[in-house]
Amino acid sequence: MPPIEIGPQGPQAPRAVRAVEPHAARASNAGASRPAQAGAEPNVVRSDALDPGPEPVDAERVAVIRKAIEQGNYPVIPMRVADAMIAAGLLLRSGK
Repeated sequence: MPPIEIGPQGPQAPRAVRAVEPHAARASNAGASRPAQAGAEPNVVRSDALDPGPEPVDAERVAVIRKAIEQGNYPVIPMRVADAMIAAGLLLRSGK
């Protein structure tokens, strides 16, 4: 196996480090004659297309299940619990 050459091992000269602006900031500041004010909030327009809407929860069913759990008569079937856990794990792995 051939040796791996790393390069010279002598002292290294210090390098100049400068801050890098994000691409969007450079583009927006290209025509600006004065720097942005500190603490100014950016203009953000939110899209309604990304709004998921209300949660798909049946509040009535949740209330019935809560009441059954409090009274101690909610049936816990271990096989159904295990199946649901396996299904959830598969869904998380598949990304659907």
